[in-house]
Amino acid sequence: MKVLVAIDSSGASQYVIAEAASRPWPSGTVLCVQSVVDMWIYTTRPELIEDAKKDTMLLVTASTDELRRSGHEVISEIQAGVPKKAIVEQAGEWGADLIMIGFHRSNALTRFLLGGVAHAVLRTAPCSVEIVRPSPRGLPSSSRGMKIVVGTDGSNCSQRAVCAIATRPWPAETLVKVISVREPFVPATEMTVYPPDLMEEIADRERRRAEDALASARQMLSSAGVQLCDSSATLLGDPRNILLDEAKSWGADLVVLGSHGFRGVDRLLVGSVSESVAMHAHCSVEVIRDSTKASA
Repeated sequence: MKVLVAIDSSGASQYVIAEAASRPWPSGTVLCVQSVVDMWIYTTRPELIEDAKKDTMLLVTASTDELRRSGHEVISEIQAGVPKKAIVEQAGEWGADLIMIGFHRSNALTRFLLGGVAHAVLRTAPCSVEIVRPSPRGLPSSSRGMKIVVGTDGSNCSQRAVCAIATRPWPAETLVKVISVREPFVPATEMTVYPPDLMEEIADRERRRAEDALASARQMLSSAGVQLCDSSATLLGDPRNILLDEAKSWGADLVVLGSHGFRGVDRLLVGSVSESVAMHAHCSVEVIRDSTKASA
């Protein structure tokens, strides 16, 4: 497995390194610590670029040493450019399976003007992305048994998310909660009237889909020896809100979701559950993407 660990000088990146260091990775995993000197910042002060490069070198060296002390195979990459572009390009060129990146909270105006690096990477990366947030308990989540929520709707992308959990090592006593959401049927217009028997048929079909998705995910995880939470269930409502609420109320350390891979107009029309959860969750969120379709 190839894991690109994207960092900068912020406190958020310290949690990324701590999480990457403490997590049990598959045998043969290589971590690449990447930091990008943001050239946009120095547009009006080019004389500061060399000092910035030296500081970045020190940061990457310290982070690389910390990961190596944890027993991981580590390489490093220092670049100058636009971070949200350079990270995605490095992931593609190196063939990364996962990008780990910290989340910088910002107000709406800042996001509009500058764009969030984590958000941009999540949208455009050719591989899976984990938005890493600090644990409310202070220590890295992987330093103990984790509480992981996985959302499934029975689609291929959600099955890949379940498979990622089933095939990857996790800390001892990690507990996984599977959630499958039944979305309520909403008529196209308020004037549209459907026969009661048709409404019942639609609701029953949605219920069976959610139950089948839940059963399939639990079976795959159980067969892999993953410890499951007994309260895994199908719930009715908006998937975004339910996943966020369930993760917070259960005290989850990580939410794992599949990405449908929508791009452009499709994303604007249907939205993205995984993107919404990743941006608003209280905990870390990993969005599993099929690298063979990431550029579609």
